[in-house]
Amino acid sequence: MIVQHIAADSANTLAKLLGRASALQVKEAEECELIQAGTVYISAANYHLLVEMNSTLSLSTDAPVSFARPSIDILFESAAMAFGAGLIAVILTGSNSDGSLGMKKVAEKGGITIIQDPTDDEVPFMPYAALRA
Repeated sequence: MIVQHIAADSANTLAKLLGRASALQVKEAEECELIQAGTVYISAANYHLLVEMNSTLSLSTDAPVSFARPSIDILFESAAMAFGAGLIAVILTGSNSDGSLGMKKVAEKGGITIIQDPTDDEVPFMPYAALRA
């Protein structure tokens, strides 16, 4: 699952770009969709993406978190509850602290956390925030 901070009215071109470059199926996540192996799910613009305990996805228009909807924290926290130690969470470049609290939850549940080296990062605020958490 991938969350990218994009404007609410943006077309999700990330799914198309990654789909052309990957052998995996890449698609925008849909409400109540059962998670399938070999599929990459991209968050829809202006919707939080959550993982439910029954391995389905849900979408939410709840308030932004860290000024973002979709929020990385929301995805990581829900995925940590659903998958526990079976989860791998990755934080890459970004300009706010979104993802840091979710990353902490992943670690608490025994999941693997990977953070881009902030010194190699164009916009290092998110990796630094995740490291601090």
